Amino acid sequence: MRVDRVRLLNFKCYGDADLSLERGVTVVHGVNGSGKSTLLEAVFFALYGSKALDERTLDDVITTGQEECEIELWFTHDGREYQIERHLKLRGDRATTTKCVLETPTETIEGARDVRREVTELLRMDAEAFVNCAYVRQGEVNKLIHASPSDRQDMIDDLLQLGALEDYRERASDARLGVKTVLDGQQEVLEDVRKQVDQKEDKELHERLNGLESRRTDITDEIDRYESQREQAQETLETAADVLDRHEETREEIETLDEEIEELRSKITETERKREDASDEISEIRSRREALADERADLLEGVDLETDDPAEGAIERRIAELEGRDEELRDDLEDVRVTITEGTNEIERLREEADDLDDRAEQARTEADELEDQIEADEETIADREEKLDDLDEQIDDARATFDDAPVEFGAAESHLEDLEAEREELVSAHNDITADIRTAENAIEEGERLLEEGKCPECGQPVEDSPHVDVLDERREELADLEAEREELEAERDDVDDRIDRAEELRAAERRVDRLEENRDNIEQLLTEKRESLADRRDQRDQLWDDAEEYEADAEEKRATADEREEEVADARTELGTINTERGEISETLESLERSSEIADERADLESDIETLRERLQDWETMNDERREGLAEKRDRKRELESAFDEERVETAREDKQNAETYIEQVDEKLAELEEQRNGIQNAIGAVENELEELERLRERLETVEARCEQLESLYDEAETLQTTYGELRAELRQRNVETLERLLNETFDLVYQNDSYAAIDLDGDYRLTVYQKDGEALEPEQLSGGERALFNLSLRCAIYRLLAEGVEGTAPMPPLILDEPTVFLDSGHVTQLVSLIEAMRNDFGVEQIVVVSHDEELVGAADSLVRVEKDATSNRSRLERGQPPEAELLASD
Repeated sequence: MRVDRVRLLNFKCYGDADLSLERGVTVVHGVNGSGKSTLLEAVFFALYGSKALDERTLDDVITTGQEECEIELWFTHDGREYQIERHLKLRGDRATTTKCVLETPTETIEGARDVRREVTELLRMDAEAFVNCAYVRQGEVNKLIHASPSDRQDMIDDLLQLGALEDYRERASDARLGVKTVLDGQQEVLEDVRKQVDQKEDKELHERLNGLESRRTDITDEIDRYESQREQAQETLETAADVLDRHEETREEIETLDEEIEELRSKITETERKREDASDEISEIRSRREALADERADLLEGVDLETDDPAEGAIERRIAELEGRDEELRDDLEDVRVTITEGTNEIERLREEADDLDDRAEQARTEADELEDQIEADEETIADREEKLDDLDEQIDDARATFDDAPVEFGAAESHLEDLEAEREELVSAHNDITADIRTAENAIEEGERLLEEGKCPECGQPVEDSPHVDVLDERREELADLEAEREELEAERDDVDDRIDRAEELRAAERRVDRLEENRDNIEQLLTEKRESLADRRDQRDQLWDDAEEYEADAEEKRATADEREEEVADARTELGTINTERGEISETLESLERSSEIADERADLESDIETLRERLQDWETMNDERREGLAEKRDRKRELESAFDEERVETAREDKQNAETYIEQVDEKLAELEEQRNGIQNAIGAVENELEELERLRERLETVEARCEQLESLYDEAETLQTTYGELRAELRQRNVETLERLLNETFDLVYQNDSYAAIDLDGDYRLTVYQKDGEALEPEQLSGGERALFNLSLRCAIYRLLAEGVEGTAPMPPLILDEPTVFLDSGHVTQLVSLIEAMRNDFGVEQIVVVSHDEELVGAADSLVRVEKDATSNRSRLERGQPPEAELLASD
């Protein structure tokens, strides 16, 4: 695997960063706290997401003050290109993943869990294995050495995927126990089924079935004989019932004829009563016609017509004449009403307009008085602002006087302050670098003093009497004193720059004060101009309002005079309205009399029609009763005929036959029910025996099945036991082979980078216990090595594990880059040289395609194929990346 490119947006201290990585050794350098390690954490987080955060949360990933974060990683694995993209967003006080996508050459995988699972399968290591093998994080250089042998064994077994064999062995053991449990259960089932089969066979079910079927045949024959006799009795019963039914039908028909005869007699009587009522109604209608004729004559006496009994046409013509005159009067009435309404409305309008003009005149005078007050206030405001302009000119002169003894001219304070801040930033950066060097020197002195107290050389860790390097601590203390003195000088320079920055900030504040005062002066001058212009406008408005008030009063008087004239016209119209209404009332009364006389003529015609209708009904009712009397005679004849055909003796014989048949059938049914019950009982017994026979057959089949399954489970148990043993033996064999290979690679790596002749070999036993042998054969624990040697030993072990994994999976799953984060923390200058040799060997001799090292050590920088510099802006607290060239490349470029 090779990391090609990483892009960050709002990831921790990075606002916006984009970095491409190349083959070979890339060194990321910069001062402490600039964000070097964060760059490696971003690559780790892109691959494994939240699993790469240890105990931190997603909230810690997003840059402080931002709500969204993006990480993109491009890498090449086994010759194929991949891309991972992760987006985070703050929702409330919690960050969540809004997008997680892995683009592979063949498919797109979405979702944080699915992407992490795919990366783990692709690299053949999860996040924990990644940091144990390829990613040596800051402060974890001695992790493998400090681990217990069992923990170290688990770490390395997991990296070499031997842990999977132990999982398989445990699964096989679990499977064996599971099969044993199932086998025991099946054997119990087998014994139970055998007992049930024996119990069924002891019942002699076939002999019982034959006896039951013979008894069922005898009962069936007896049932058939009784059913034949019952059929004969049923035929006799049906014949007698038919005779009795016909007799019953004749009797019912006679009863029906009696009812119908009585009904016809009632209807004839009712119809005769209706004929009498109709005759009385005709007499009453004739009386009503005569009363209507008298009423009409009385109405026509008060109407001006030519005769006392005019024709209907004359009445209609007179009604038309009166309605025409009423229509004319209604039109005149409408015109008069319109005149009154319009006149009244106009009078109200004129008086309202006059009142409104009075109000407007009063409003104009009020506004003129208000303008007079505003004019006086504006004159006072103008005088105040003229005084304020003089005061601002004095303040501007005082602020400019600040620059009389300043180191820069007015207007240059801003750039002067920026130069001082840049100078201070350089001093702070130099101070941080020296502080880091002081801490490194203090750690080296502390380690040396500890070794010296143990009687060992502070440089190489050997006994003092065998080493010439006993004065190295004095040299380191002198170096530390020089560094502390240099730091004090830098702190003094920084304090001086701080004082100059304070003075520059005062000058910049004075410049800004002058700008604000001049801007205020311009504003006041503009306001004065505007105020003088508005004062002249207000004076013109005041004079115009006085003229408008006088004009409004004159118009109001004119409108009131016009209203008085219109009131006289409306009074004349009201008099004419009363005359018209009187005449229309007289016409209305005459019309009511004429219309009523016309209605009476129609009512008399309707009454005559009613009399004719009643006469027709009298004739119809007479015809209807004649027809009913003929039907009544026919029904009486039919009744006499049916009564003569009635045979009482035949009916009595039929009753006796029916009773005898019913008695016999009842007795036979009881016997048949008894026999049917016996047959059903026998049939149930037969069914029970047949069910037991079927159950016996099923038990025999189940017995065979359980026996076969027990044989299979016994075979499976043997196979699981064999598989469990095989996995255990295979893991032990592979572990031994890997231990031998890892021991060889560790010795090769350690011998290659360690230039001291003090050590002969490193031993790694089957339980992953490490032992270092000196040239004299003395055995040492890794913890007994000096701080630098122990760190270098651990790095050698990590590189040896890396090589073992690379050789084990070569061609199928290439290893990820070898990533070292601040590996020189516990190393002095001599051991840094050996670390450089280790890195070069991994690149040149062992073929590691890509190595990424985070360090500010100049010797490591010199061994790089490419450089990346990380700087942090002190103002924004954001880190930025710059691509650089190794020292050798810079020298070649200068030549």
